[in-house]
This record gives sequence, structure tokens and C-alpha cells, in this order.
Amino acid sequence: MARIVRFVHAQTGPSPRYGVLEDDGQVAVIEPHPFTRFTPSGARVPLEGLHLLAPVIPSKIVCVGKNYRDHVAEMGGEVPAEPLLFLKPSSSVIGPGEPIRLPTDLSDEVHHEAEVAVVIGKLLQRVTPEQALDGILGYTAANDVTARDWQRRESQWFRGKGFDTFCPLGPAIATGLDAADLRVRCWVDDELRQDGTTADLVFDVARLVAEASQVVTLLPSDVLLTGTPAGVGPLLPGQRVRVEIDGVGTLENPVVDRQAGATAETRSNGHDTP
Repeated sequence: MARIVRFVHAQTGPSPRYGVLEDDGQVAVIEPHPFTRFTPSGARVPLEGLHLLAPVIPSKIVCVGKNYRDHVAEMGGEVPAEPLLFLKPSSSVIGPGEPIRLPTDLSDEVHHEAEVAVVIGKLLQRVTPEQALDGILGYTAANDVTARDWQRRESQWFRGKGFDTFCPLGPAIATGLDAADLRVRCWVDDELRQDGTTADLVFDVARLVAEASQVVTLLPSDVLLTGTPAGVGPLLPGQRVRVEIDGVGTLENPVVDRQAGATAETRSNGHDTP
């Protein structure tokens, strides 16, 4: 198993780079990136002090609704007969430590949703579940931030799911994991709100990737969010939200009011580069 991070560091130049986290706390820089054949560059930088970015900027983020029975129950719905798929825009992606900016001018009910994210490693088009597993590079942590009031108000979830900063990803891509029983937890400040496991998924990872590939061609670095367990709840300015996935690590983001001022998240998170 390896944990791959994407980062910027003065020693390696201004452009985002990829590296493999080693046991001694160093990051071995790789060339060119993990979505093709890569080699070690020979450079090593300490993890401490690195500016970690979202591990990928996908062409698309495929999401799955109602994929944990306990979450379906808390929302008052019914378990679907087939995966409920929708999209989030890539512009919603931020990385570890980047602020989730609440659109308080448009929504007063924004929720966290801790999820296991699948990172696609090669082109997948109309594949079987068995073939789907072979096309997965690894897994990372995600927070499918949702404006719940907009989600209820509209049958299409563009606004409910698509605001800038509504898809934190990270801190690393963990390869070689068995996704059959990964623990998924979410804290807001010191309150544990979500505690589930992928063993309780209605549709497992292989089925989800295969189903998505029947509709859209999945490209290397695309991301598929697998659904959230029960315990979703509101986020407020000044809070910190942490998503922890077994084998991946902890994704932590502060929560702020976007009306209080904004920065160029897209630039700071390397959206203009692979």
C-alpha cells in the first residue's frame, strides 16, 4: 500500500508535484504523476510544512445518493433499486486546510457528508464490476458538502451540491486498500457526528464504478463519491470539520462565511495544473 500526496514546496518549484509518503515522514517526489507510468525523481521533501493540495482535480465528480440505509432512514426516503447518480463540478474541489465557504447569502442550511472517494486510475467505459476494480488507482477522503435547503427545493441538485468549496478531498490517495470495510467518521469541532463503514453500502464500489461507466467515460483522476452514513448535520462559520477514513488519513477544513471575504481557492489549490 502507498499513500500519494499532491503538494507545492519551495524546493520543488511553484507547480504542484506528486510524491509518495514514506515511513520516515519524507515525501519521495515522483515524475510525472501517478496516472501514468512514473518514476522517482530522486528528490525528497519533509511532509511537515508541505502545503498539501487536493490529491486530484478531476474532470468530473460522480456522486451517489442514498447509499447507506441509515442515512436513507434519517432523511425519510426509500432505498433506491439502482444507484442514484449525480455530478458535482470540479470547481467545487478544495484540499486539506482550505476553507469551506458557506453561501450564507443564499443558503442557511449547509450540511457535511463524510464519504469514501474512489480515484480512477485509467479510462473506464462500459466496464463490468470486475473490470472496474482493476481501473481504480486508490481511495481518498471526501466531504460532499450540501446546501440542504436547495437540495429539497429543486429536483436537480446543481445548486444544492455545486457551490465552490463544496468538495474537500484529501489528504492522500491510498493505493492497495480493500474498500469492503473502511470506517468513515466525521467530527465537527470535537463532536463525533458520523461513524459508519463501507460494509454497509447498499451498492458496493465495484458496482458503483461499473454503473457510472455505462453512462459516462471515466477518465484517469476522475473521482466517485460512494455515499454518506447517517449523522449528517449543519456547518456554521467558525467550526472545523474533520473526515477520517481508515488507511487514508484525516481531511480537515475550517468553515467560514463567504460573505466575510474570499480568496482564489482555485489558484491556491492548483486547479490550473494536473
